Amino acid sequence: MTTLLVIVAVAEIAVASPLVLRLAVGPTVGDRAVALNAFSTQVTLSLLFFSAFADRSIYLDVALWTSSFSYLGTLLWARFLERELL
Repeated sequence: MTTLLVIVAVAEIAVASPLVLRLAVGPTVGDRAVALNAFSTQVTLSLLFFSAFADRSIYLDVALWTSSFSYLGTLLWARFLERELL
């Protein structure tokens, strides 16, 4: 069971790797905002699986903070894009 948790955590990081490229090279600001949101979601999932593997609840706290700030950051980017401030 623990091996499966590590494999899933590493797979989540592997899925997040192409998102870094989209974040850096994205043709529009909207693409970059979506890539950042998807990347932070993948990192949060990876932290959750690693937390289950390590049996440490402190990683759950970090995952919750990451997901909360990711959501708020996406809302702020959307607001800036809507008002054409970027």
